[in-house]
Amino acid sequence: MKLPDYISGFFEDTGNMARFVARYFRELFRPRYEVRQFVRQCYLIGVLSFPLIAVTGFIMGLVLTMQLRPSLIAYGVESQLPVMVGLSIVREIGPVITALIFAGKISSGIGAELGSMKVTEQIDAMEVSGTNPFKYLVVTRVLATTLMLPVLTVLSDAVSLYGSYLGVNIKGHTSLTLYFFQVFQSLGFGDVLPALIKTFFFGFAIGLIGCYMGYNSKKGTEGVGRSANAAVVVSSLFIFIIDLLAVQITDLLGLN
Repeated sequence: MKLPDYISGFFEDTGNMARFVARYFRELFRPRYEVRQFVRQCYLIGVLSFPLIAVTGFIMGLVLTMQLRPSLIAYGVESQLPVMVGLSIVREIGPVITALIFAGKISSGIGAELGSMKVTEQIDAMEVSGTNPFKYLVVTRVLATTLMLPVLTVLSDAVSLYGSYLGVNIKGHTSLTLYFFQVFQSLGFGDVLPALIKTFFFGFAIGLIGCYMGYNSKKGTEGVGRSANAAVVVSSLFIFIIDLLAVQITDLLGLN
């Protein structure tokens, strides 16, 4: 009995992805280390993404505060607004929204870049010249996304909280010191650490999927567009799956 094409294609892609991941970890610890290229990718992926992440985070904190205020006023607990916004941003909204924005910008860019190099045979030329294209192109990018997304998430959370502070002061007055004292007083070990750890997995998935889609691009320039689109869609899906698993694990460990 022959399986339908979409089912067999799914299992084939899953197997190819597993081999791709195994090759990544094999090449990661094998010399030669492309330190200069890794630093360059950290700049391109991390530093150049900060303005977009910061603007998104600021708007997120401001809008969340303005949306929550009427509900808290109705229940007479407006004073808890900094606490609720701080917990929401640090535990869930900040990491997930930052990862989704990051995936839209970086994963699609990696998929398109490597896809273009694949269809124009630049990757094959690197292999002929004696360069390890997988280590130079894939390992450096995946490692950069894995390390830079947590940094961007922390910065995004800080900007979001400042945006929330401005939102609190639109119809009231709270000092910056008092606002952040209330926020940090409500945060605990079980709030910050799991949220930070899962961003490493978000970054790893975003970089790996973008590289996989681009590195295995086919069918000329049309395939480049498909690779970039698939990288964003699959990365976003994996972000939600990883987030769901992280919530279940932290709940089992009693960190919620």
